[in-house]
Amino acid sequence: MSALQILHRDPGSQARAGVLRVAHGEVRTPAFVPLATKGTVKGLEPREVAALGYDMVLGNTFHLFLEPGPDLIARFDGLHEFMGWRRPIITDSGGFQVFSMGHGTVADEIKGRAPSGPDRIGRVLAIDEQGVRFRSYIDGSERFMGPETSMEVQAKLGSDIALVFDECTPFHVDREYTARSTQRTHRWLDRCLAWHDANGSQDQLVYGIVQGGVHEDLRIASAQEVAGRGVGGIAIGGSLGGEKAQMYEVVGWAISGIDEARPRHLLGIGDVDDLIRGVELGVDTFDCAMPTRLGRHGVAIVPDPAGRWRVDLTAARHKESHEPIMEGCPCPACSAGHSRGYLRYLLKNRELTAVRLLTLHNLAYLARLMAGLRAAIAAGTLATQAAALRAGAAP
Repeated sequence: MSALQILHRDPGSQARAGVLRVAHGEVRTPAFVPLATKGTVKGLEPREVAALGYDMVLGNTFHLFLEPGPDLIARFDGLHEFMGWRRPIITDSGGFQVFSMGHGTVADEIKGRAPSGPDRIGRVLAIDEQGVRFRSYIDGSERFMGPETSMEVQAKLGSDIALVFDECTPFHVDREYTARSTQRTHRWLDRCLAWHDANGSQDQLVYGIVQGGVHEDLRIASAQEVAGRGVGGIAIGGSLGGEKAQMYEVVGWAISGIDEARPRHLLGIGDVDDLIRGVELGVDTFDCAMPTRLGRHGVAIVPDPAGRWRVDLTAARHKESHEPIMEGCPCPACSAGHSRGYLRYLLKNRELTAVRLLTLHNLAYLARLMAGLRAAIAAGTLATQAAALRAGAAP
């Protein structure tokens, strides 16, 4: 039986709304999942994240593997108790971080920016069939992560949903490389599932990951192969293309290869327009560092008919602005009456209060966005709601 109960479907798209039931509670879908990369949503306390309307957060297997280590977290009865978040947690596998060490971030790779030099701490030493050897970014020591390592770490973390270890295929590679890389991901999937069947908790759902780059047949075939392994859910990963139209096309291909009952997660996507389109394509959950990262850099998410959905509060034009971040916004920053001018002053003086307030605002914005999309699917008005949001309406 699927962990996802679909309660409503949109007649004009593939969008659906429902409830994902896991060991530590229910997740209302479609949902955005904030990153608790190192066991915390940066700058916030767990009760604040819950108060904003979030049901689930994502912990980073790779970073928690290196520090403080899964054995220590296990001695605290798992990540839920360690960080004080007793609602659902999804953990990634570490595969993306390995990709980033070898190729830079997705944006770096697409734009042709190379990672730092060959002697950098945190670099990949070798990727082979067994897994990945790399140097820790913390102390330079040589470490290893493979499919079994990733699953063992996630078992000790005690997450509700564990993602399998995958090879995150680079963007600038040919079809032959992509096909080989995708097949390795499938072999690693089998090893992850074998380890979990022998050693893991039955309360922990395991999601497979679809690769295949920007090739339609490879994406569809990968989705079908992953779904055929009997996984609890399916995540769409890897490089999704060089621009948004291509990304939406690739996501659509992947979803076409997944059966209706399986929950679908889109990895690393969180811009407002991408969330709206992803919901229309049938994605159930999303995760991304974007809202918290923007907040740390002085950028707020706001309605925008031009399609950027952000304002840089460090800009000089806000120095004497009495405006709130966003009129009518109920978030802690806006409802307290803090002006853009005040927030700019705090940001220019590196006051952590500003970072917290912007993080709260950005996460509150996305929580309301997703709640509105869920309500629109239930009411049969998603097309109208999506058009209004794209035209600059507030969620």
